Amino acid sequence: MHAFDVLGDPVRRRILEILAEDRHASGEIVAIVGQEFGITQSAISQHLKVLRDHGFATVQAEGPRRIYKIDPAPIVEVDQWLERFRFWEPKFEALAVEVKRGQRKRRK
Repeated sequence: MHAFDVLGDPVRRRILEILAEDRHASGEIVAIVGQEFGITQSAISQHLKVLRDHGFATVQAEGPRRIYKIDPAPIVEVDQWLERFRFWEPKFEALAVEVKRGQRKRRK
């Protein structure tokens, strides 16, 4: 499965949003995502497994609880791939230069 296939699912994206804030127990994730999407604990567990299997999340046992946290490495890879499509950034930089030039002219 490609990273975009993993990220293409809204449930998995929501889980990653939750994990981007802080690490969470699986029960906490189930409570949030289950309520928002109306899906079962089993379905959420399958999404967590996909995230683990593809490196987007890690899990650690703390007693009876399973604590999930985000692994940023695959997201960094996606961001690096997307970099080539950020064609608007040089245009914004050029605009910023022109704005500064205009501000200098008004001061004089």
